[in-house]
Amino acid sequence: MQTDLFGDPDRQGDLFGEAAAQPKIWTPDPDKVRRRLERILAEARAADNMPWDWAKQSLYKTIFPQMAGLLPHDEAAQYCFQFEQEWERLLAA
Repeated sequence: MQTDLFGDPDRQGDLFGEAAAQPKIWTPDPDKVRRRLERILAEARAADNMPWDWAKQSLYKTIFPQMAGLLPHDEAAQYCFQFEQEWERLLAA
């Protein structure tokens, strides 16, 4: 049996090391999520009419429920309900 240029022919190195075997999973900080949702709601509540341009409306309409979804189900549903109430009020103004 012929050995390779680096030594032991039966030993194959791990190309990515042990770190690859244990991927790090990101988990959101619920307090940060709540603060961000509260800031958006506070901005909406303080306005007499729609305070955001079309781009920001589109962004908030998309990300608000997604961010709320990072929280427990009942809490997320309550945030989404409050957001929808404010949204409808602002559109009607």
